[in-house]
Amino acid sequence: MAVEPFRCGAIALIGRPNVGKSTLLNALLGQKLSITSHKPQTTRQSLRGVLTTGTAQFVIIDTPGFQTRYRGALNRAMNRAIRGALEAVDVVALVVEAKRFGAEDRALLKQVPRGVPLFLVVNKIDTTEPASLLPFLKKAASEAQFDEIVPVSASRGKGLEELLGALKRHLPEQPAIHSGDDLTDRNERFLAAEFLREKLFRLLGEELPYSTGVEIEKFEEERGMRRIHAAIVVGREGHKAIIIGSGGSKLKRIATAARLDMETLFGGKVYLEVWVKVRSGWTDDEAALRRMGYG
Repeated sequence: MAVEPFRCGAIALIGRPNVGKSTLLNALLGQKLSITSHKPQTTRQSLRGVLTTGTAQFVIIDTPGFQTRYRGALNRAMNRAIRGALEAVDVVALVVEAKRFGAEDRALLKQVPRGVPLFLVVNKIDTTEPASLLPFLKKAASEAQFDEIVPVSASRGKGLEELLGALKRHLPEQPAIHSGDDLTDRNERFLAAEFLREKLFRLLGEELPYSTGVEIEKFEEERGMRRIHAAIVVGREGHKAIIIGSGGSKLKRIATAARLDMETLFGGKVYLEVWVKVRSGWTDDEAALRRMGYG
């Protein structure tokens, strides 16, 4: 009996904001790695998740939602992250919402390098009736030369095995490039900042999270205890007061929720100290963005 060859490759998840790319990455990994919220543009930087099975290693790249409306320095950095993720991948998966395929999705198709297998992953199929999904899939198939079209529900775990099976067929035959127990190529310092930023998106109002950033000013580990000092950066003094809340209650809630997620992912105790500082115009300041890791 022939031994099945091992396959390994990189898959870029691209899509407009809020189609569920981060939720899909987490569902495929079976573990929370990428931050999520109901607000669009929660993801600001590309994040690689690694899933290793007995016959394949999937390096899945979660990218920011492609931004066509705003042209500030932060949005440009996010779009650069998408283009950078597409430079050396083996498969590109365009993620769309069930029954929705529009101009923003077509604009992203133009970013896909020629010759790379192209998937259409139709997410959120649990939100529509099967009878209305079939005509949509047929129409979406005419938008590009898709190598595979896979309907899924990332939040319900539907279609994930089918997606992985289809992806594996398009990965090159080669050894694993990451250790079998690696979950990501990002360090804990980056992940700590992301988990804290997620709580800003989840626990603040609709607009305020977009003008906030996170800097990890100190990250130390000693005997299994991680001591993390983090600054939430805002553009206005008024925003600082909102995040701190009455008697510091809002900031405490944000920090506690972030710390619990960090302890789960890192597998150990975390001491987290968080404060808020004002830096006017930071979202248009290239130097400030670099300090936060937006290359």
